Amino acid sequence: MSSVRRRPRNRKAQIARAAAEAFGESGYHAVSMDDIATRVGISAAALYRHAAGKYQLFRDAVLALGTQLQDCTAFVEEPPNPLEPAQLRDQILTALIDTALANRSSGGLYRRQARYLVDDDHVLLMDQLKSVNRRIQVPLRELRPGLAAPQRWTLSAAALSVIGSVADHHAQLGHPQLRELLLGRAATVLNAELPQGVSREAVVSAAEVSAGRYEDVLRQSLILFHRRGYHQTSVEDIAGAVGMPASGIYRYFSGKADILAASFRRAADRVSADVANTLAAESDPGQALDRLIEAYIARSFENPELAHVYHTERINLPPADDKVLRNIQRATVEAWAQLLTAVRPQFGVAEARIVVHAGFAVVVDIGRLVGFEDAGGAPQSRAWVRTLMTATLLGGDVAEEPADTAGVSVDLSA
Repeated sequence: MSSVRRRPRNRKAQIARAAAEAFGESGYHAVSMDDIATRVGISAAALYRHAAGKYQLFRDAVLALGTQLQDCTAFVEEPPNPLEPAQLRDQILTALIDTALANRSSGGLYRRQARYLVDDDHVLLMDQLKSVNRRIQVPLRELRPGLAAPQRWTLSAAALSVIGSVADHHAQLGHPQLRELLLGRAATVLNAELPQGVSREAVVSAAEVSAGRYEDVLRQSLILFHRRGYHQTSVEDIAGAVGMPASGIYRYFSGKADILAASFRRAADRVSADVANTLAAESDPGQALDRLIEAYIARSFENPELAHVYHTERINLPPADDKVLRNIQRATVEAWAQLLTAVRPQFGVAEARIVVHAGFAVVVDIGRLVGFEDAGGAPQSRAWVRTLMTATLLGGDVAEEPADTAGVSVDLSA
């Protein structure tokens, strides 16, 4: 008598997990229904019995992450809460950290690929994230009653960025150590005092010199990749933005992927050069790290499209180019980590790597929130991002009497 194969009871969960991991690793456009089916061990035809198509699986994966963040912090709205504000803050952050670590392979979806959600679904995700931010702000209101709404939103978003940064890299640390490290960095960020009254003269510039059509192609392609997405941008689109025929693009690049790789390699080389130049000019680790922070933020604000595209479209690089880029980035992170351990001996090198990645994530995420693209970056916004990156890396003082928030380009409700 032949045995009857039964569908596993957890098939739906298997599919959801496989889809989230596939999209997290390769991006929405690079994943097919066949890819997801293979991960589950079923045919594509069988997969279609569970989902109408790839977009449904992607939508469900992204919104499931948002739901998990909501669920793990739901206790904040269940009165009465007997915890002191600092205890409640740490409990919220710990719950979010545990959720991020449980979804490390797919956690970048809601942070880096939300642009591929259709309008209503994107609004739903934003509502999920706003509710999580509001819950972080419950103890923050008690601990720092002088904060205005833009400050609270910026600080809670920065804490989420620190926590979510674990999905951006593969640096390893024991779970208990990683949990404690992220808790300490996120809590420190919530204590950061955001500066006011920053003059434009205080802003450091990292302006680049144009070198003709080649640079124009790189620049316009990044703007289009940022606005439309890599897969929605064609070589013809780039050529039109530059003002040349599509055939002219191929005088400089073999194709769209080559343009993306050249842009990323250029950015990585410049950040790497900042490290080399700084270490050659400055022997004091604290001063060197301070100069690197200034340079990193200057480059990010003066090239906002690159800062965004680097984090959202890197998965589209050809494997050989991605390997080169990873090696450059790894060397850069290592140099930052060595400086950080010299300035903060309580961090081991493995811990410092995690912290450096968190600092980089804060620059991208909060730069976009407070005005990454405001006419080259409003000085006040840049000062906020600098403060938050410094707090992430080095710690910060508790703000006893925060000043007002005039002039900061954050449009969020109280």
